[in-house]
Parts: sequence; C-alpha cells; structure tokens
Amino acid sequence: MAPRRMETKPAIFCLKTLLLLYSFIFWVTGVVLLVVGLWWKFMLGPYMLLISSSPSSAPYVLTGTGAAIVLFGLFGCFATCRGRPWMLKLYAVFLSLVFMTELIAGISGFVFRHEIKGTFLTAYSAAVMRYDGRDDRSLAVDGVQRRLHCCGVYNYTSWFSSVYFPISGIPTSCCVHVSDCNEADLKNTTLAAQKVYKEGCYELVVSFIESNMGIIAGVTFGIAFSQLVGVTLACCLSHFINSNQYEMI
Repeated sequence: MAPRRMETKPAIFCLKTLLLLYSFIFWVTGVVLLVVGLWWKFMLGPYMLLISSSPSSAPYVLTGTGAAIVLFGLFGCFATCRGRPWMLKLYAVFLSLVFMTELIAGISGFVFRHEIKGTFLTAYSAAVMRYDGRDDRSLAVDGVQRRLHCCGVYNYTSWFSSVYFPISGIPTSCCVHVSDCNEADLKNTTLAAQKVYKEGCYELVVSFIESNMGIIAGVTFGIAFSQLVGVTLACCLSHFINSNQYEMI
C-alpha cells in the first residue's frame, strides 16, 4: 500500500493548493458583494425609489449574501488546511446552495426583465407627476436627469401634466445649460423646448438594460457555474483524503 500512498500525496497537495486559491477568490467575491450591498443601500437608496414604489430588499440580500460568502470563504480555507473530509463536504454543500441561489436569481432577472421595465415606468411616471423638488423621489429624478442628460418620462412634455409645472415650470435639472434657464422660460412650453434635453429618461434606461442584459446575464451565470469548480475540488480532495486515510489503516 506504500506506493499507492505516495501517489495520492501529490494529488492531495495539488488539490489543496487549487482549493485554497479558489476559496480565496470566493472570499474576495463575498467582500465585493458586501461592499456593493452597502454602497447600494447608502448611495443608491434614493434612486431605487424610482424603480419600485416600496423600499427594495436587494441591498440587504447582497449584504447578507456577501457576509455569508466571506464567512464560508474563510471556513473553506480552514477546512482545506485542516483536511477534514466532513468539513470539505460541508463546504461543498454550501457552494452548491450558492450555485442554486445565483442560478435562480439570474434566470429570474432575465425572465422578468420586462416586468422590471414596466415597474420602472410606473414608478418613474408617478415620481414625475408628484415632483416637488424636495422629497427623496424628486431629488432622485433630478439626479437621473442631470446624469443621463434626459428630461421627463418619454420627453420634456411629460412635465406639462405634473403638479410642479404650473408653479415653477420644468425642473432646472432638465436644462442643457442651467445658467441659460430661468423660471419664466421653463414655464413657457415653446421657450422651454429650446433649453432642455429632448430625450426622455425612460428610453435611455431601457436601452441601457437591453444593451447590457447579455453581459449582466453572462457574468451572473459565469459566477454561478464557477461554484461547481469549488464543489468538484472539495469533493475530490475529500475523496483523496479518505482514500489515503483508509490505506494507512
């Protein structure tokens, strides 16, 4: 049995090295998800009000998933170094659960992308109609219009039926050059057309979603299927360690 044991030792060393490298990369993805979740919560919170009428749970899901991956990534490194088969099997089970969760999330996002666009249209239209220039949704609308260089839902005429237009006209966030805009011009439908962005924000957001959906889906599925590499490595290492221990008896 001695020659066989000598053959399994290099295989165990190689698998341990690969699994340690994988676990480190897995841990890094957890840190990234954790940071993105926190950034989403504190920086993108107001913008999420334009996608849904109720607070989004997405940042909490990302933060929780990231924290869990960080913990289990560390556990994976510990299990690999200790070389305990039951630890490696537990690690493989967790990676399988992560794979299933990411796969379901990716498929759901791709299948329901039209519903997401519809929800955005409804929420954004309502935010424009009820715009007052002060609340969180109004500030988010201003941010979108300034960053994307757009105005209104489909175009600047969306503002004509808002509660804000009779009072102050079109918001200054629609202006191509803010210094060239004044309240009188923005309340004049003819003059305002010459000083604000012509393209609506909805079309820009939808175009972005459509043009990047393939990339987003590819990255999501790629990350999901990468968990299978970890599962395979953990199971193989557990098998080789069990075999080596059996041969030493």
